[in-house]
Amino acid sequence: MKHLCAATIVALLVTAALPAMAEQDAVVLPLRDAATVRPHHVTVKAVRYAGSDALEVRLTGPYRGPDTDTFAFVPGLDFHDGTIEVDVAGTPLPDAPPGARGFVGIAFRIDTGGDDFSSETFYIRPTNARAEEQVRRNHSTQYFSYPGYDFDRLRRESPEQYEAYADLVPGEWTHLRIEVSGAAARFYVGAATQPTLVVRDLKHGAAAHGTVGLFVDNGTDGHFRNLTIRPR
Repeated sequence: MKHLCAATIVALLVTAALPAMAEQDAVVLPLRDAATVRPHHVTVKAVRYAGSDALEVRLTGPYRGPDTDTFAFVPGLDFHDGTIEVDVAGTPLPDAPPGARGFVGIAFRIDTGGDDFSSETFYIRPTNARAEEQVRRNHSTQYFSYPGYDFDRLRRESPEQYEAYADLVPGEWTHLRIEVSGAAARFYVGAATQPTLVVRDLKHGAAAHGTVGLFVDNGTDGHFRNLTIRPR
């Protein structure tokens, strides 16, 4: 009986350490523990931020250029289609370069099979949203695909197609949601019932799959809480 009780306790402890699973096999991660994600060209630290337990994510090492594989990802997850939701807060760090905008978002279908982790990503630029220049406002949200399709290429080749306006406040919690189906994805910001961005040609194609990550870019103090992944 004593051995049975001990085994039961161990099983409960192991179960508690795993991501919470709902009936639809949703992965629910409060993001209170840095060990729940694996850093890739970033540092991760559990902190208290704006009234919530959260993970702080920042770039580490030399700058790799815009829109690359700089995120903390969920290990052991294979996501194809479904919905991803998370709360984010992004601000430029005190020593950030002049072009820093507080870049923070979600990477998905991350292929971790090589040295460079290919991925699809949506992110926000919080400091653009209330700028006095309308062009900067129009660049408040962004889609890119790594490698090969950073914001600069997409902006040159397909102006206005992969970025859009959303009202944002630097440093405040913002809810992000991505709905993915085949080669298409819809990006929702805040409480919006309509997508801010609709992408119908995800660059890695309809069959791509992989894990999900917490993305930051150059000069960003990024924070994340309440990650939910619902595969379909």
